[in-house]
Amino acid sequence: MFSFLLSFIASTLLTLLVIKEARLHGPALDTDFDGVQKVHVHTVARIGGLPIFVAVALSSCISIWRVPILGNWLLALLGCSAVAFAGGIAEDYTGKVSAARRLVLTMAAALMGYFLLDARIDRIDWAYFAAWPLPWMWLTLPLTILAVAGIANAVNIIDGFNGLASVVCICMLLSLGYVALQVNDMFVLVAALMVAGATAGFLVWNYPVGLIFLGDGGAYFIGFMLGELALLLVMRNPQVSTWYAALLLIYPAFETLFSAYRRLFVRGKSPTMPDGIHLHSLIFRRIVQWAVGRKEARALMRRNSLTSPYLWLFSLMAVVPATIFWRYTWVLMVFCLLFITSYVWLYVRIVRFRAPRWMIRHKKH
Repeated sequence: MFSFLLSFIASTLLTLLVIKEARLHGPALDTDFDGVQKVHVHTVARIGGLPIFVAVALSSCISIWRVPILGNWLLALLGCSAVAFAGGIAEDYTGKVSAARRLVLTMAAALMGYFLLDARIDRIDWAYFAAWPLPWMWLTLPLTILAVAGIANAVNIIDGFNGLASVVCICMLLSLGYVALQVNDMFVLVAALMVAGATAGFLVWNYPVGLIFLGDGGAYFIGFMLGELALLLVMRNPQVSTWYAALLLIYPAFETLFSAYRRLFVRGKSPTMPDGIHLHSLIFRRIVQWAVGRKEARALMRRNSLTSPYLWLFSLMAVVPATIFWRYTWVLMVFCLLFITSYVWLYVRIVRFRAPRWMIRHKKH
């Protein structure tokens, strides 16, 4: 818990400093209120990833001083994550780093992790059958790079409302820490708690009002850490099923895959083109905004925070069973199928204006 608290305190103070000195980050202020995925109405600094990254770096230095044996691992992990973070934070400040370039940098970070941390997908577990070993570099290398970079990009996609991506990622990181503790993997435990603490420190100022946004830098950094730590935990500890990582990360991962399918095959557009019909966007526009009224929703700075709790609870449908059944492959596979089925069912219901009753808020007059 020392790692969590240290990172939390550092991030809380550093994020406050960034908010207070927002005028120094003029290029990183989000003033675009008309984008298809924009729902805020006030100018906000979008560099929440900066204090998170610095807090994790500071916590890593202190952890290395306290436990020198973790030094090489933490430094290598921080170095890899810095590459993914660089593309995101550069976009936050300049707005000129394309999604393709950010993805390439994240893939480069995953490539570095493959060689520096031995973070690679080398097996796939199956229920009632022996695990499939993957000994071929020509297969494991691209598979690993796509998986880690994909999760980093997925976290950026779900970062649409105050506190949404932050709380979802904190829950996932705490799950990683819990399972790492069960298998005595101190490196993954310490790293997961540091990132969770730093994200929680940022959350203090992001939810519910949204005094600062995570930005691409924060989303790519946290997403890369999630993907890399999940991969390391599973591959370093054979008793942890590979389906634990699949179920743990299924919400952002499936959101990304479903969005790509929807854009390409349903709407006939590029899968990289942003739109405003992600699951969280639909919940905001067809449930939350309808309930509170359009004018009031546009007037209240914290209105979009009403959307996040729906998705927090939905993501826990995957995180909780993954944490409980982390070693039971067949159970994890069943829950993966249940989550995908539930996602598609819920999405279709909301699109057809037939949202479940438990999601409907009574409109205030």
